[in-house]
Amino acid sequence: MMLRQTFVFSVALAGATAPGGVAANPIHWQPCVEPDFRNSTPPLSCGNLSVPLDYTDLNSTATVVLQLVKVSATSPAPNGSIIFNFGGPGEPDRANMAELASYLLLATGGGHDLISFDTRGTYNTLPFTCYTDDVTRAVATYSVPTFGRSSDTALGAQWANGELFADRCYAANNLTGSLIGTAFTARDVMQIVDAVNEDGQHDLLNYWGFSYGTLLGATVAAMFPDRMGRVVIDGVVNPFEYYHGYDVEKYTDTDKVFSGFVKGCVAAPEACALAGNNVTAAQLEKSLYDLLEHLKYNPLVLASTVIDYSTVKGAIFSILYSPYSWPLLATGLHGIMTRNASELLELVSLVGSSSDPLLNEYLAGIQCGDKTPRASELTEMLPFVNDLYQRSNFSDIQSAVFGWCANWRLDAKERYSGDFQVKTQNPVLVIGNTYDPVTPLASALNVSHGLEGSVVLQHNGYGVSFSVFLLY
Repeated sequence: MMLRQTFVFSVALAGATAPGGVAANPIHWQPCVEPDFRNSTPPLSCGNLSVPLDYTDLNSTATVVLQLVKVSATSPAPNGSIIFNFGGPGEPDRANMAELASYLLLATGGGHDLISFDTRGTYNTLPFTCYTDDVTRAVATYSVPTFGRSSDTALGAQWANGELFADRCYAANNLTGSLIGTAFTARDVMQIVDAVNEDGQHDLLNYWGFSYGTLLGATVAAMFPDRMGRVVIDGVVNPFEYYHGYDVEKYTDTDKVFSGFVKGCVAAPEACALAGNNVTAAQLEKSLYDLLEHLKYNPLVLASTVIDYSTVKGAIFSILYSPYSWPLLATGLHGIMTRNASELLELVSLVGSSSDPLLNEYLAGIQCGDKTPRASELTEMLPFVNDLYQRSNFSDIQSAVFGWCANWRLDAKERYSGDFQVKTQNPVLVIGNTYDPVTPLASALNVSHGLEGSVVLQHNGYGVSFSVFLLY
């Protein structure tokens, strides 16, 4: 029998107490046995923690198991733990910790244990999946253009696909899909802090979050301001838009980043296959936009891949995050313009290897459940779509998510509905990048305005947040 969850528990009071109490037992750390973690340098420890399944049900004893990974401090006298979230929502946080462990130890001075966990709705923790197999998932994913401006019918097709996707996800997750929202994950974070129990009392949270991890960090700070220790939110998501809007602000600086890619190309022709023939940055940028427009109506087959508007635009957008990959992007675009398959192959490989089709389902389950706006038909969304399109030439990638979330049927049982105007126990450090394609400096400034005493560290660079850029 399908269970329709209609009750939504909203918390608007700062410092709300977590139902279910603190974790009863400490985490028992052991050497990791997973193949991906076992041979990590530095060595990793793994542990599990049972936390309440439903924080809104005070009478329930049901639990869910969080899987955690820890990198031990290199200092002989460690100074507590730092919890990390690497974004998404839906990023493989434990795997990212394993990959970045040595960098993060350097960045934190080796004086802290570093902990991360796969959040609710992902991997082995109430995984939110909507399709029974990869073939069905692939057909559903690629049957509709990725970008809303790829044709004059794409937006309508995306809306219909969003309705179908929402129905599929509801059918597959109607028993647990309301239990994976960010407010519950914020409570999970505090359960971990209590379980680590470093001084035998209620400890303060030390935290470093990237991208969606900043949304989680801001939510934890707003719900538990008196428990905030040293908190860094890095590459900031606007929490007001995340919960109550359609995430239009995130594309504020995307076109500036693309312009920076083009200018850098012209300034360093030895590293950029697109530069040459005395082309100016303005001319090159126009030619690339013209290429995208041409591919709308004239896709081509190259390197055994259909190269169309959405494919190329998606590749550009994904690599704008990472300036160290810009020479590879330039070579791939040159390969498309000159029909040189060998130049395109590395770009195809990079973009393909960085995409996990499950991430769309994880993201939808968490983000759409968190959001409050809904719509019954596409016409209700058009003012928001028009606003979105005016923000950036690349912002139409978001129109698919509009279709998912507007049709969503699984509301998170708890949402933080306060105003993020709080004074935390210790000031929060907010890091923003001047030229960030998806977490603009404007969002960092907006969040800092509400977190009393917080400061914004502005990094005048390109790509994703300051610290991730340095770590890679």
